[in-house]
Amino acid sequence: MPQLIGLHVYPLKSAYRQSPQSATVEPWGLAGDRRWMLVDRSGRAVTQREEPTLGQLRVSHGADGLLTVTSPEGDRLEVPAPTAANGAELVEADVFGAVFKAAAAAPEVGEWFAERFPARFERRVGPVRLVHLDNPLSRGVNPKYAPNGETVSMADAFPVLLATTASLAALNELLAADHPDDPAKGAALPMERFRPNLVIEGTEPWAEDGWRRIRVGEVTFRVAKPCGRCVITTTDQETGVRKGPEPLRALGRHHRFDKSLAFGIQLIPERPAGLSGDALGTVRLGDTFTVLEQGPRLVPDPLTED
Repeated sequence: MPQLIGLHVYPLKSAYRQSPQSATVEPWGLAGDRRWMLVDRSGRAVTQREEPTLGQLRVSHGADGLLTVTSPEGDRLEVPAPTAANGAELVEADVFGAVFKAAAAAPEVGEWFAERFPARFERRVGPVRLVHLDNPLSRGVNPKYAPNGETVSMADAFPVLLATTASLAALNELLAADHPDDPAKGAALPMERFRPNLVIEGTEPWAEDGWRRIRVGEVTFRVAKPCGRCVITTTDQETGVRKGPEPLRALGRHHRFDKSLAFGIQLIPERPAGLSGDALGTVRLGDTFTVLEQGPRLVPDPLTED
């Protein structure tokens, strides 16, 4: 029987994961997931796309929003959650063109981050600030996928990302087949490369291409779309080192939809009838996974020459 075997929260966008035994699901994502973010001087998100070593920051978050960050060298920073109510400056933040208001931590907090990255960080990114999503209603999901006005944290686009172990195994088989003479290039990739929130075991490979609504434990989700992948998937999440073109090359050859290199699916939590408040339910490791509605399986784009 399919079940939830992996559960991950990323309190600081692009930093290292936390892997709890359970997590509360809120309308905009898992509780505490991507409520903090680094931005450049224009307010744009700073992620592993610009600086892969961001993933080496270990983070935790408290119930009151307190963010604790530990650098690879062991330096520790604690930042109380800034809010409009406590007089924090509200600044414009930008995640891929979606602009919204976030509460800024003190400027010296940004300096702490900049001092702990390579010299190229400042040349490429410039001064940074740490911001907190004070109001999770301030950033809407793309209306094309959110007819009820759903909102999202500072994740790339949708509240929750799900991946399956069966599809990863299938992708790793494709990688090996694509590089028969170079085992290093065709080496199997770990699930951490894809930074999912939920990991499901016990399905068929690529079955998620036809899912429309699902349930994990007590929580139901609507499937918005496949997740388009970027250069972050080429970064070793344990070392912060780029490892080459895979898995993007393999996804481009074998699992591309509308020019998007797809792995995993984007989810929007559903609110149970009659339930109010932020908590929609709790997901726990070992929860049963159920497909509630299916649709036509997506068909990958025709293969073109590299």
